[in-house]
Amino acid sequence: MRLYEKYRASGFQLLGVNIDDDPRNAVASATKLGITFPVLLDGDKRVAKLYDLSTMPTTLLIDRDGTLRHVHKGYREGYELTYDQQVRELLKA
Repeated sequence: MRLYEKYRASGFQLLGVNIDDDPRNAVASATKLGITFPVLLDGDKRVAKLYDLSTMPTTLLIDRDGTLRHVHKGYREGYELTYDQQVRELLKA
């Protein structure tokens, strides 16, 4: 969320994809976490299959042309620094 707040004025878009079968669970989770970016519901798992979202969380960085540039499976402390650098590079392009 910090990256979204930091870069959205520069054109950065952040979309969450929730694959829960029950949309109420997705809404409850987003509310509990204080999510401020849009969360898409993928109940039929089309997006999950398209991008192989078998690991949660999976972070995909897609450039302005729609090309998938970076994939991060899972999460570890400190990943934000890598995400920040990659987002900045993509915004310059």
